[in-house]
Amino acid sequence: MCLVCHLQSIYSKMPDMDTEITAEVNLQRRKKTLLYAVIAVAVLALGIWLIRFYLGSSITREEITTAKVEVGNVENTINASGEVLPEFEEVISSPINASIKNVVIDAGGKVKMGQSILMLDKSAAENDYTKMKLDLETKRNEISKLKLDLDKSFYDIQSNNAIKQLRIGNLTDAVENAKRLFNAGGGTREDIEQAELNLKVALLEKKQLENEIKNKQQTMLIEEKEAEIAAAIQQNDLNELQRKLQLANVVATRSGVVTYVNKNIGANIHEGETLARIADLSSFKVTGSLSDNYLDQIHNGMPVIVRINDTQLRGSVANVYPSVQNSIITFDIQLNERNNKLLRPNMKVDVFLVTQMHNNVLRVANGPAFKGSSPQDVFVVKDNEAIRHSVHTGLSNFDYVELQDGVKAGDVIITSDMSEYKNSKKLTIKE
Repeated sequence: MCLVCHLQSIYSKMPDMDTEITAEVNLQRRKKTLLYAVIAVAVLALGIWLIRFYLGSSITREEITTAKVEVGNVENTINASGEVLPEFEEVISSPINASIKNVVIDAGGKVKMGQSILMLDKSAAENDYTKMKLDLETKRNEISKLKLDLDKSFYDIQSNNAIKQLRIGNLTDAVENAKRLFNAGGGTREDIEQAELNLKVALLEKKQLENEIKNKQQTMLIEEKEAEIAAAIQQNDLNELQRKLQLANVVATRSGVVTYVNKNIGANIHEGETLARIADLSSFKVTGSLSDNYLDQIHNGMPVIVRINDTQLRGSVANVYPSVQNSIITFDIQLNERNNKLLRPNMKVDVFLVTQMHNNVLRVANGPAFKGSSPQDVFVVKDNEAIRHSVHTGLSNFDYVELQDGVKAGDVIITSDMSEYKNSKKLTIKE
């Protein structure tokens, strides 16, 4: 009995193993249960989020912009930049070398035809004019003197010719007398031959003198003509300088607005240097610039839209400049409404070159929702819902996008950026 009691006492002091195993198992079970619960909640939340993301997202009306699908024309355009310039601008250049004395009208001021713009100090040119005038008078006096000298020379030659003619007559009589005397037996044959020789010499001298007279006449005419030509050249130079002196008053040849004037008073101005510009602000044109990558697409007569704020002005390409500078081509645009009140000199405007046009097609106002690719998804608004539709787009410009399918006229489309909802099929629109 004592041995049994001893064993019982030992056994009673040992730990309860079944109790410890049961507690550990329960703890693990609770952990697994908690883990499963967390996973289930996460899956449920994800499912709800996905369902809302794909089927049930919402958006407020203040966050979106919409436009109605309509039937109209759509133009495909190329964007360019432009500058408004007066269609007619006169450049006034200095006709002489001078200096600026005074500016009468500053840039921006209106001017009438004949009104003075600035004054030049033209004293040096006036001195040149006086000198040229005196030189011309001297040349004309030289011409008069030349005519007198030529007339005297011609008169002397004619007098010598008359004297030769008298001598020839005398020698002719001498030959006849020598022959008669020889026939009467009072003279010799040598006397006849000598008289005939003297006559032949006189005839040759007279012929030589006649040729000299003829040459002298031609020479006189040439010299006189050369002198007159030289005088005429000097007269033209004098008239031109006089005309330049009149132009040096720098007056407006037409009414308009002074867009530029050289205000450097006292500065020396060379002939041909720009003094002022006068523009007729009743008519404007636009000079556009564009990358030379589009050189093969631009041509004369091409329709153009010029945009000033929210106003559009129509026109056409009037001239494409052949030169390319810094990979930029320039062209002139003739506006249909050249005197529009919005046009101002040197104003920067947006230019759109029309390359293609589709008439009577479905179109909607352009907006951030359209990324340029086709097909693409858009949201069509119906009541308080926006439903995603796939559409094919055609031509587009800064105002409209052509819609080829997927919608009909009268549908309302969200035109604002909807990339955040690209995976949503339907949106709820909240007020």
